[in-house]
Amino acid sequence: MRSSNPVFSRRFRGNNNGYAGFAAAPQAGTAAQGGNPYASNPYAQPANPYATNPYAQGGPDLQQGYPQAPATTGRMTMDDVVMRTGMTLGLVILGAAVGWGMNLPVGLGFGAGLVAALLVFAQSMFLRRPVPAVILAYAALEGLFLGVVSKAYNHFAQGAPVQAVLGTILVSVGVLIAYKTRLIRVDRRFVRFVTAALIGFVLLTMVNLLFAVFGGGDGLGLRTGWLGVLVGIAGVLIGAAVLAIDFKQVEDGVQYGAPREESWMAAFGLTVSLVWIYVQMLQLIGVLNED
Repeated sequence: MRSSNPVFSRRFRGNNNGYAGFAAAPQAGTAAQGGNPYASNPYAQPANPYATNPYAQGGPDLQQGYPQAPATTGRMTMDDVVMRTGMTLGLVILGAAVGWGMNLPVGLGFGAGLVAALLVFAQSMFLRRPVPAVILAYAALEGLFLGVVSKAYNHFAQGAPVQAVLGTILVSVGVLIAYKTRLIRVDRRFVRFVTAALIGFVLLTMVNLLFAVFGGGDGLGLRTGWLGVLVGIAGVLIGAAVLAIDFKQVEDGVQYGAPREESWMAAFGLTVSLVWIYVQMLQLIGVLNED
């Protein structure tokens, strides 16, 4: 498993066994026909018949001549992912309640959001292992940011935060259903497309922000009028696609026995993706209310 950061994630880096940790496409033919019997495992090392799982303990027993049974302790489970995701989302909600209820200045809220973004970069790009303190700090600071921003939106678009929360829930449930029913198939082509769309969206947003800061107004006009509506919809769809990739990573991590600590990274990725969808939904609702 890799970091699930939807902006600059190590999951978008390739490896020798498939794209970004996902299963490589099966080779033609079966093992008897010369195909690759390990292609279904995204962590497989086909050159070693005992390395189909990178987290498996042991290997060939030189005395007995057969592989040792893999250890089953300390492996990531779905319960681990659910529990840690609940912790991170709970901190986001608590931080949002504090940011909303204490009437924090907008500048302080954006400062918290900036620090939260730096923590995302640190965990995703520089830290070799998931650090719970960093992930939980991100959740708390991101919550403060969301609370301040949500209250600001509520002033000119009454009820927008509630609508954005409901929209985020509906999108998440829809993506989960589509993923489980295989209407969405997360493969290398899907990840490449989402990666390109995400990078382009982030760059466009940054350019728009720079124009807004130095040129005044709404920059390139990406958050007003029908163009703003289209950009908002695109942002929500990209977030939904990233969430599907997160589901795939969780499924692979549980299936192939990732270390239990990776459940923190899974929770981190799910939280960041849900926050992304909420922010895009909030902006979209704000544009619709302006119009």
